[in-house]
Amino acid sequence: SITAERLIEELEKVFAIWGGPPLVLRMDNGPEFISEALQAFCAGSVGISYIPPGTPWNNGFIESFNNRLRDECLNRNCWPTLLEARVVIGDFKDDHNHRHRHSALGYKTPAEYAAGCTHRHHPVGCEID
Repeated sequence: SITAERLIEELEKVFAIWGGPPLVLRMDNGPEFISEALQAFCAGSVGISYIPPGTPWNNGFIESFNNRLRDECLNRNCWPTLLEARVVIGDFKDDHNHRHRHSALGYKTPAEYAAGCTHRHHPVGCEID
């Protein structure tokens, strides 16, 4: 789980990389997403669109990724240290972003898709970090 404060730190990094925030962030109703801290952070600069509770299919891209991460990485490994977990999950992330082609992205990798985005407001989730 991630805290609202950590989420805001990560969003600041992503916004800096992409040249600013998107028009809207789409998210579920997790506590970090509905927090007053995130609401204040987004106020006036980026809209928030919450999917209805109990409808994960309305956020299909991330649900698909979460299923793949769980099935292909988390459920197959047991790490004795946090460092080992970070290395294996980092390798999975690199594979997902730079080698795994996605039908929803026209059989491009997320990195290829993100590189081809020509507008300022990129879909959240072009690439995971």
